[in-house]
Amino acid sequence: MRRLLERIGLDRPETRAWAMYDWANSAFQCTIITAVFPVYYGSVAAAGLPGSTATARFATATTVALTIIALASPILGAYADFAGAKKRMLASFMAIGVTATAAMFFIEQGEWRLALALFVMANIGISGSFVFYDSLLPHIASDKEMDRVSSAGYALGYLGGGLLLVLNLLWIMQPALFGLRDAGVASRLSFLSVAVWWVAFSIPLFRRVSEPAVTPDAAALAAGNLVRASFVQLADTLREFRRYRQASLMLLAFLIYNDGIGTIIRMAGIYGTELNLPQSALIGAIVMVQFVGIPFALLFGKLAGRIGAKQAIFLSLVVYICISIIGYTMTAAWQFYLLAFLVGTVQGGSQALSRSLFATMIPRHKSSEFFGFFAVFEKFAGIFGPAVFAVTVSLTGSSRNAILSVIGFFVVGALLLARVDVEKGQRAAREPEKFEGAR
Repeated sequence: MRRLLERIGLDRPETRAWAMYDWANSAFQCTIITAVFPVYYGSVAAAGLPGSTATARFATATTVALTIIALASPILGAYADFAGAKKRMLASFMAIGVTATAAMFFIEQGEWRLALALFVMANIGISGSFVFYDSLLPHIASDKEMDRVSSAGYALGYLGGGLLLVLNLLWIMQPALFGLRDAGVASRLSFLSVAVWWVAFSIPLFRRVSEPAVTPDAAALAAGNLVRASFVQLADTLREFRRYRQASLMLLAFLIYNDGIGTIIRMAGIYGTELNLPQSALIGAIVMVQFVGIPFALLFGKLAGRIGAKQAIFLSLVVYICISIIGYTMTAAWQFYLLAFLVGTVQGGSQALSRSLFATMIPRHKSSEFFGFFAVFEKFAGIFGPAVFAVTVSLTGSSRNAILSVIGFFVVGALLLARVDVEKGQRAAREPEKFEGAR
């Protein structure tokens, strides 16, 4: 067992504890964002609203939540770096998310306003927590370990989120078997289970991962006015992005190709429904992605150790281009399963390695701040792809053409990624640490 843990980068208590937060929060991603809550919202909470109106309001709520956290992330990250409050900020946002998720248990038929308000709060909570969770990565893993540790976190996330999702779906499909009145009660209970799961499996991180030390310069600047110091540092970091040009270029590439990835994830279910695929196929595909993602996330971490994270991301983008082509030609349920399988092979690996590659090219003492900007790019990456999808459908009258148009995001993102000089970026990121050490 120890040799296995060493191979995947989880041989130390702090790396295992850090990765367990992926296990904890992925229950929210699976049950609340992807599978159960959207269906409950549309069929129960928004009952009585026209279908298009309910969908539009749900989309608006999602956009509001992501925009709020995207705009707030950089300054919150700067504050966490100066105050030495990464874990406290993570805990605060997690508490918001957990409370809102647990409160979803009380959503009854027709209460779409309450449902959307809680959905916005929960999304702000989980998205905000990611900023500080991701920023801890360069503090618990070396540059050589980050790819494996980040990938192992995603693998644990797939497993944890998938296990609870399967249990939740069993409750909903067979409520009597579990002593539940109906599928509605089972759905509400699944929301509560996500909150409990999230809290319980986050405990190792708070017990085992230490709060990173604040640099002497940051402490001196923060001694006067912490809020003012955070804004000053944020402005300084915006200027410093010119110094960390490779990290900046990586962010731009990530914005483009992650937009394509997000579009496929968000539009796959709607596209499958449009093609009249059975509901069982859509649910089965969601579950498949979770469990296929486990070994392949680990595999990508190992592959990055051999060919480099950048080359492994290139490989994932090639697979995504193939996925788009399959989606364009898809006519049967088995093709949708094939598409889901391929998504599972690259989704976790591409995102885990993007996180770890960026982490190696930023200064550790400003990790929250830089990951605040990473969060901005990650959230706004969900805007352009769906917009291009919608425009393409409007112009051509075909969702198939819209699926094919997503290829452009992968091609442009890959071209930008090709220009990233990883070694140069890593040297620039570690220069300030050498300076601090020399002092």
